[in-house]
Amino acid sequence: MSTPTTIADIAARAGVGTATVDRVLNKRPGVNAETMQRVLQVVAELGSPPPRGRPRQGANFRFAFVLPAESSPFVELVDRLIAQMAGEFRHQHITEVTHRLPTADANQFATELAQLADCDAVAVMAPDLPPVKLAINELVRTGVHVITLFSDVAGSMRETHIGADNRAAGRTAGLLLGRMAGGSRDTLLLSSQATRLSAEIERRIGFAQVVEERFPKLKVVRTPDLPPGDAAASRAMLRFLRSKSVDPGRIAGIYNVGSGSAGVARALESLGLTGTVGVVAHDFSDEHRALLGASGLAYVLHQDIHYCISTAARVLRALCENVRGALNVVQPRVEILTAENLH
Repeated sequence: MSTPTTIADIAARAGVGTATVDRVLNKRPGVNAETMQRVLQVVAELGSPPPRGRPRQGANFRFAFVLPAESSPFVELVDRLIAQMAGEFRHQHITEVTHRLPTADANQFATELAQLADCDAVAVMAPDLPPVKLAINELVRTGVHVITLFSDVAGSMRETHIGADNRAAGRTAGLLLGRMAGGSRDTLLLSSQATRLSAEIERRIGFAQVVEERFPKLKVVRTPDLPPGDAAASRAMLRFLRSKSVDPGRIAGIYNVGSGSAGVARALESLGLTGTVGVVAHDFSDEHRALLGASGLAYVLHQDIHYCISTAARVLRALCENVRGALNVVQPRVEILTAENLH
């Protein structure tokens, strides 16, 4: 059997970009008459490519939201919000299915992600690893629209990313904690769980950058990777603080880039350091609300999760319908929450 003609084949023969071929095939404006004629001539010679995307079985688009299977307060919150927005999706003629894939094995994650080729589109929060990139690229080549959600997979063929600027979030944390330092307290701790999520890696980078640039006299110390779960994270942080690796009397603040922030706050409470050592965490959960009120956390950095999920669905539907400007997205801001502005 002959290999079906692809948009890339037509673009290469006509000497134009794939976006131009897509415009011509879908009769969208923005292509001059001469270029349009050249593309159509190549199509006549090579044949038309198969239609993008998968045919819908019913009236609705079929979208997959892919999240890590590992339990964390943030991912659980995202999962709940997607489920709560089912009615909103139905009104937009969208049938959404949430998949929780294991991140411990990148190859398994990639294999299960690739099996979603029967969907019209996929929004994925995934580790930034080569097998995952290849799986995303394969989905796109088969006509599935793919965007990344909350954590990007740079270098893949995903069509856009939706989520806050995580490097800016890390820089914000560094600025806040740097301004809290003073006197003998000249050390900032940077803690996280072992991760391959680019969101958390970007936060670390941003934090280190701004401290180096604006607070050169402060010292940044990486803690050992925190284990999953708040209780285990608390025990690990206590062991570190009681070791000779750092002097608790010199710690001005702790930035925890991912899960386990409640455990970090409990460790400080056990040493009588609540309110003395500021803690910056991410994501506004019920537990983080309580810790803000009790001075267990100094700041919580947050993004509008509902907006991100809703925008992801809107963008994917626009891509499926070939809407011009589908990728024009306003990304959410990094919000700074304190005990004084809770609502």
